[in-house]
Order: sequence, then C-alpha cells, then structure tokens
Amino acid sequence: MLIFGLRIDFIAMPLDQHGRTINYLRVSLTDACNLRCVYCMPEQMAFRPGTALLRDDELLMLIGFFAELGFEKIRFTGGEPTLRRNLVELVRATAATPGIKSVGLTTNGILLDYLARPLRDAGLDRVNVSLDTLDEARFRQITRWGNLRDVLAGIEAAERAGLRVKINAVPVRGYNNNGDVADLARLTLDRKWQVRFIEMMPLGGIAQFQQTNVITETEIRQHIENTLGPLVPENDGQLDGEARLYRLPKAKGTVGFISSVSHPFCAGCNRMRLMADGILRLCLLRENEVDLRKPVRAGWTADRLKKLIRESVHQKPWGHGLAENKIATNRAMSEIGG
Repeated sequence: MLIFGLRIDFIAMPLDQHGRTINYLRVSLTDACNLRCVYCMPEQMAFRPGTALLRDDELLMLIGFFAELGFEKIRFTGGEPTLRRNLVELVRATAATPGIKSVGLTTNGILLDYLARPLRDAGLDRVNVSLDTLDEARFRQITRWGNLRDVLAGIEAAERAGLRVKINAVPVRGYNNNGDVADLARLTLDRKWQVRFIEMMPLGGIAQFQQTNVITETEIRQHIENTLGPLVPENDGQLDGEARLYRLPKAKGTVGFISSVSHPFCAGCNRMRLMADGILRLCLLRENEVDLRKPVRAGWTADRLKKLIRESVHQKPWGHGLAENKIATNRAMSEIGG
C-alpha cells in the first residue's frame, strides 16, 4: 500500500522491553488552549509557534507508520485539539488509514457544539469531555474564564451526533467539593455515560500545587457512596483502559476512577504520546522522549523512521517514579496531551 508515495507493509508491533503490547497512540495537535485550568497550566502560559508543530502531512505520515507497526487506536488531544485547523480533515484521514480501528478525541467541549456532527461524519467514534463541576461559579474558578453552558451544549451535541461520551473530572482540593463529585456521578443514573474521576498528577511548573491539592480515589469514592449509595464493581474489577469502573444502583452509566497516584496501572499500559512538536513521549510521567520531527524534516526514509519508532517503543519505561518523589518537570500537561 502507498501512503504519501511510500510503500507500507504491515507487520506486528513488537513488545516493549517489559513485554507489554503497545497499540494506542495519543496525538497532541496543539499545546494551546482556550481555557487555563488551575491543575493544568499557569494563567500566563506561552505556547509554541505554529512552525514548531508538526504539519498536517507530517502528522498523517507518522500516523501511517504507527498504524503499519500495529497501532490500532488513535486519540487526538491538546492542549485543546479543537483549536487545530483542519481537525475534521485530520480525523477523516486518520479514520481512513488502514489498521486504525478507532479514533477518539479529548476536549474541553467549548467548541464541540459546532464540531460534533462534522467530526462524527468524518469518522470520530468517541469523545472524552473535561468537566470538573456542574456549578457555574466553580467552573469559572477552575478554568479561570470558561463558560459551563458551552461545555454542556457540546456534550449534548456529541450525544446527538452518536458519539460515545465519557466525562473526565479532576477533583482539586479547595476548588470542587464533595457536592461537585456527587453531582457528576449522579449523571450516570440517567445517561449511558462513563463519568471518570482522575487523580491530579504532578507535572511541570505547577507540580507543587498538584501534589498539595490532589484528592485520592479513596476520598472520592467515599464522597459518592455517602451521597448516592454503594458503588458496585464492573467487569469483575478489571480495568477498562486506565479506568476501574463501578455502577451506582440502577444506573444506566458507569463511574470510573483513574488513579495514577494511589493505584498505578503501569503493568497494563499500552500507550505512547506523540506531542504536537513531533516529540514522542514514552511515559506520561517520565521525561523520556524521542524527537521524530527532526528526522522527518531531515528527510529520513520510511524504513529509518519506522526503525526509530520501534526502538522507542521498546525503550518505554515501566512506569512513573512518584513513589520515589521523581517528578517530570520538563513539560506541562497541556504540552503532553494527557
């Protein structure tokens, strides 16, 4: 098969050095965002110029190589990916790439009201929307200048378009309280949504804030059960991706917990992260990185690039070093793509 004039021959993805099959690529489309969430970035955040980011053709060529090597699942992230020009066209081209079985998007939902239908028609099948509270004042406090109504409209538009919807919430001590957590979990009673509570992870220049204000899974679960009743494990307690799922009594949807800090799931990690500037991040919470943009622009052959990707996958570290107080400070969350 030919992609951008290069012959593509499909082979099995090799295991990493720890025996894990890596088949999930999170692709950051920009480090820019139209919000300034307190747990993600400083209010006065400087973003990279467009020339420092992968062009559309470079990005799609690399996605083709990853697909050839056995990657089956792509999730577009940011910053805020809906700020990327040609997002719909990028989704369409990715969904049409042989070997890619699923294309998702993680977004703050601000622009989703306008984009949900075009993205669904282009081949997007799932969307994760960040939403930390249903209280308008606290939403503004957390995001610094966001409008809750825009996000809620985006979620409704995504559901109407037929996208699979998940809600991502990050409880932050002093910003969203027990009632916020319970209100979000309550959404699963009547909607077939997965509402996932994510422990705040220390990264970049605001790691101290993140460590000080993290709320653990144990605390979050207790708040939900005290208000809404017992959480019953789903899937015999097995992870659904990175989330452990539960269901409230008679609920249509599920409540998930992503607990990288208190309950790491590194043994089952199957993902890599291609950042907007063309750097491959081997682990979210480690500083290990491999530059793909430089060799792409230097004109490396397809075989050399694929070899570099395979070698990078093999070198993926086992997991983070938070228990040893090792914190990655070279990038903010918005630069990595979550």
